[in-house]
Formats: sequence, C-alpha cells, structure tokens
Amino acid sequence: MARTPPPFAPFEWMIAWRYLRARRAEGGVSVMTWISLIGITLAVFALIATLAVRSGFRAEFVDTILGSNAHVTVYAAAREDEFGRTVRTFPDYAERADAVAEVPGVTRAAPLVKGQVMGNANGRNAGIEVFGISADDLQGIRRIVDPETGRGDLARFGEGIALGSGVARELGVDVGDEIKLISPDGVKTAFGVSPRVKAYEVTWIFTAGRYDIDRTRAYMPFEEAQLYFNREGVADELEVMVEDPEQVDGMATAIQQAAGQGALVWTWQDASGGFLRALEVEDNVMFVILSVLVLIATMNIVSGLIMLVKNKGRDIGILRTMGLTEGSVLRVFFICGVFTGVIGTIMGVLLGCLFAIYIDPIFSFVNYVAGGGVWDPAVRGIYALPAKLQWGDVFSAMALSLGLSFIVTIFPARRAARMNPVEALRYE
Repeated sequence: MARTPPPFAPFEWMIAWRYLRARRAEGGVSVMTWISLIGITLAVFALIATLAVRSGFRAEFVDTILGSNAHVTVYAAAREDEFGRTVRTFPDYAERADAVAEVPGVTRAAPLVKGQVMGNANGRNAGIEVFGISADDLQGIRRIVDPETGRGDLARFGEGIALGSGVARELGVDVGDEIKLISPDGVKTAFGVSPRVKAYEVTWIFTAGRYDIDRTRAYMPFEEAQLYFNREGVADELEVMVEDPEQVDGMATAIQQAAGQGALVWTWQDASGGFLRALEVEDNVMFVILSVLVLIATMNIVSGLIMLVKNKGRDIGILRTMGLTEGSVLRVFFICGVFTGVIGTIMGVLLGCLFAIYIDPIFSFVNYVAGGGVWDPAVRGIYALPAKLQWGDVFSAMALSLGLSFIVTIFPARRAARMNPVEALRYE
C-alpha cells in the first residue's frame, strides 16, 4: 500500500516555485505577483512607519512634559489674609514641602513663586512666565539643566536668571547679556501701584524641547522671586517630582494629605490627559485605516491566484490524474500566495525599521528638497519629527499582514483543489 506523502512535501514546494517564476507566456502571472509584492511591501512599510512616528511623538511629548514640568502641582485653596485680601499662597511652604517629600515614591518637593512679566532687551519685548526656584531644586529639572541642550554657567544661577532659548532668540540676547523684567504689580505708592522694573543678567539659556516652554519660560532664584513679586515669606505652589510619573494618579491622594489643610493637587495627567486621550483615539483610527490598506494590498494576491488557477487548469487536471490529492493541490497554490505575502511583509518590515532608525536624515533631506519650513514647531510644539521603533508595533504589523495573506490565499487555493480534472482536460 502506497504511503501518503506528508503535508507540504518537497514536490509541492517545487511545483509552487515553478508556477511563481513562470513567465506570462508560459501561463504564469509574474506581473500580478510583482504588483502584489510591491503593494504589500508599501502597505506594511506605511503601517510600521506610522506606528513608529505615533510612538515617537507620544514619547517625546510626554518626556518634554515630565522633563520640564512638575509631575504633581500642589497649590493653595483661596483664603483671606490678615488684611481681608483673597490670596492663594503657602506661608508655611517649607514644612509642607518637607511633609510631601516624605511620601513614598516622591523624589522632590520644591516651593515655587510664579509670575508673569514682560521682558525687554534691544528694543524688543516678550511675555515671560517666571518660575522662582532654588538652585538645588532647579538641578532636579532634567530638561532645563541638560548641558547638551543648554549653554552658560548654572553655578551662577543665583546671580541672574535662566532663560528659554525661544525667549532669548526673540529678545536677541545671549549668555552674559542683561534683560529688563517689567511687572505691573510693583511698588505701592501714594499715587497707586507703579510697575516694577529690574535688570537681570542671563546666566543660563535652556532648550526644553517644547516650543511653548522655550518661548515663554524663565527661572529666577527663589528668594529674588519672592522680593520681585511681593511674595515675602510665602510660596505660590509646590512642585513635586515622583519616581513613576505614569502612576501619579494613585499617589495624588497621599500627596494631598501630606500637604495639609487647604492644599489642592493637579497632576500632569490632569493637565495633559485630554491631549493624550486624543492622541490615543487618533492612533487607533490610523491603525484601522492602515489595516484596511494592508487588506487591499493582500487582495491582489487573490487576483493573482485566480488568474494562475485559470491559466494552470490543464496542469491541475494532469496532476490530479497522476494521483495528487485535493489537499496537495490546495497546498501548492496556498504556497504560491503565502510566498508573496511573506516576502512582501519582510521587505515592508525592513523598510519601516530603516525609516524609523534613519528618520532624522530622511526628514532633513525632505526639508531640503521642499526648501525648508516643512515642520513648524510653533504649531506642533516639538522641534522635529520623532520616531520610536517598538517591537510590539513591528510584531502587530507583521501579524496583521501575514494573517491576512494566509486567510485570503485559502479561497482561490480551495477553488483550484476542487477543480474537476475531467472538466479541466475536456477541451485539451
């Protein structure tokens, strides 16, 4: 009794390979095969590139938030001072900061004085948001004190101010220059409140990576900010940094309790959660749209296989009369379709990974060809198009492409397997 060959036997691969490389004149469909291959390659490339840019944009956006802003802001509820004025300050800020710093998971709690002023230099004006902070606490703000992106001497922070690169560019100043800060809430006189004007030396210029931060922010020594903004003996809020910013919501209650009565908290996720949720919705929509693109590309495999089955009808009839089973014929044409999907997927993955790895020179070339101005940081908030290659995204793209390729290939392969050999050879 003859032994039945195992599935995907060598002869099945041999027949499938002959069909794939056959010329059109020999009954092959090489043109359709190439079209399918290119389509799947481009679709997988587009999917991986989009997922990489999506991940990179979110990672860059979150990193600039966490690297230059408080993870948790503790601010005071409105109260009346001894003169009956409504204030929102902490007179016992040092004790509250020490208590918050004792909360497990908190790495730093720093008192801040904040105010908005107008900066003036070289006949130019710019609105500036000033953060009064101690020199030691400033060292804990990673994006602000990064020596690779900043310039100047941080050791001299107590002698002047730290200025965002966007503000410095707007005012035309550099390290060592002086700028005037003008506050409308200045000295109280018999004739009313006169604006406060004071000149400061720029000792440090930072680039946080976010256009809106670099364009509006400056840091001033804490004691000097208390004097300049009439906050003697008080702080406006506490800036709290934690070990795991992604879990900050679970720590908010403990931080509020440690801060004491009259303290309110505002996390970075409260401030930016709407934008991040919008990004997540957009990401899901883009994945669905590009998945449809991959499906359309894999449908070309169906067209190619249907044409191949039609052209190879006589061969199918002969193979069936020679003893090939329906299963063997199905596997031959299944191999033909899957081969295109696998090669196209591999090529698409390679192109997508190369795009994510070399996105900076590619973007620079596109910007050069377009004459510049392709990326406007004033609109997009960050200075360049980021990309972050994550293996989970690559695996998702591969699984989607291969899964669709396998599924769509089954239907024309079954049609070939069920072909009646008598009908296939009737007119031969």
